[in-house]
Amino acid sequence: MKDYHIVVFYSEPDGGYIAEVPDLKYCSAFGHTPDEAVREVQVAKDLWLEVAREDGLPIPEPSYRPAMHG
Repeated sequence: MKDYHIVVFYSEPDGGYIAEVPDLKYCSAFGHTPDEAVREVQVAKDLWLEVAREDGLPIPEPSYRPAMHG
């Protein structure tokens, strides 16, 4: 099953980590550690998808894929 790609980066102005789901507009979360940010964005993603379904809004297919090394 294909899932949404999550991007995590350190934000100096915020003093912590930001995790975002690029395919889902405005879906992001903050954490003091990268793991915390990912846990929080998973919650945000689930809520984003739930609201979109309830409101009958289009849900984009996952399009981002991590870089392959090898």
